[in-house]
Amino acid sequence: MSSKRRVVVTGMGACTPLGCTLDAIWSRLVSGFNGIGPITHFDATGFPVTFAGEVRDFDAGAFFDAKRQARMDRYSWFALAAARMAVANAGVDWSKTDPNRCGALVGSGVGGLGTVQQETAKMLERGPTRMSPFTVPMIIANIASGLIAIEHNLRGPNYGVCSACATGLHCIGDAARIIERGDADIMLAGGAESAINGIGVASFASMRALSTRNDSPETASRPFDKDRNGFVMGEGAGVLVLEEYENARARGADILAEVAGYGCTCDAHHITAPAENGDGAARAMALAMRDAGVGPEAIGYVNAHGTSTPMNDRIETMAIKTAFGEDLARKVMISSTKSMTGHMLGAAGAFESIACILAMRNGVVPPTINYTTPDPDCDLDYVPNTAREASVDVCLNNAFGFGGHNACAVFRKV
Repeated sequence: MSSKRRVVVTGMGACTPLGCTLDAIWSRLVSGFNGIGPITHFDATGFPVTFAGEVRDFDAGAFFDAKRQARMDRYSWFALAAARMAVANAGVDWSKTDPNRCGALVGSGVGGLGTVQQETAKMLERGPTRMSPFTVPMIIANIASGLIAIEHNLRGPNYGVCSACATGLHCIGDAARIIERGDADIMLAGGAESAINGIGVASFASMRALSTRNDSPETASRPFDKDRNGFVMGEGAGVLVLEEYENARARGADILAEVAGYGCTCDAHHITAPAENGDGAARAMALAMRDAGVGPEAIGYVNAHGTSTPMNDRIETMAIKTAFGEDLARKVMISSTKSMTGHMLGAAGAFESIACILAMRNGVVPPTINYTTPDPDCDLDYVPNTAREASVDVCLNNAFGFGGHNACAVFRKV
């Protein structure tokens, strides 16, 4: 462990239902702002679910001309915009870096689903020859990472993880590993998603995975609350600039946090449901803490996966108790920012890593909003409804995905 290179975060960028600048996002996180409302991306009349966490403050024209917009899916818009913001935040001067030592690892859970819907409809209505020649590069889940590399001339490691809702955090963890072992000095890492369209909403609704509180969308995402009845779809992107510690110091970067530990496991249990005993999630948390060289007593805050589904929240609570031990689990602060953003799917773990780092830097833990009725099966400290001032030096982020994929990361102050 002592021989591995240290990895730090020097830049962050995000597009979210809470806004598209770090200042706006943080202000709304700590105020308990609800980013969920009626769907505007398409006419949801007749759909079983008519609300979501849409990115409403994003102006694609501020980033791309019309021609370039038309050749990318919306999820790639978010990814490239977040990457640009992260690079600017990090103050990276690409003219002073070796492009062969810089890379990108940005994934998506479902890729260009909006383009799939659009081009399929075009084929069925107007014939197969009328489909866009850009269809394939618009829909594939790795293209955002490729586009980011092209824009910033990153010639080192480049690919995209696709592990459902664990995608963004897997990308961060794997990118950190690449730097640790010496294959790159700078990596842009994170996730992006835009699946709030007819296919996306109808598909998740057919699984009965979504909340159906159409009469009260602002209270629909209620992680760990007894009356939770499903998750709320969200969208957006989160990208972090990860950098080898000495490289960051040499260029005078503002070091935001250290990626101290990473753990990933699989439940090997079910295509959508987590293992009933929470074993996979608990092992991932334990591995991340071991990799960081810390015990559970060092963790001040856990940003939970906390989707607001009956099963997930109960089992994650159980997993935290297993990984931390019953006594320490009851002392650690836990919250789910999905209560405000909805579930950003493949982007969730990346954005929630940003939330962890902002919480450490600002000394405030964001709340779990809409927590009104305690659940006997979810009996830990979920920082209900109101942000809490607290000095946190080490935090843990959880991200779990369909297929039994589990990713956890430990971040700490430098």
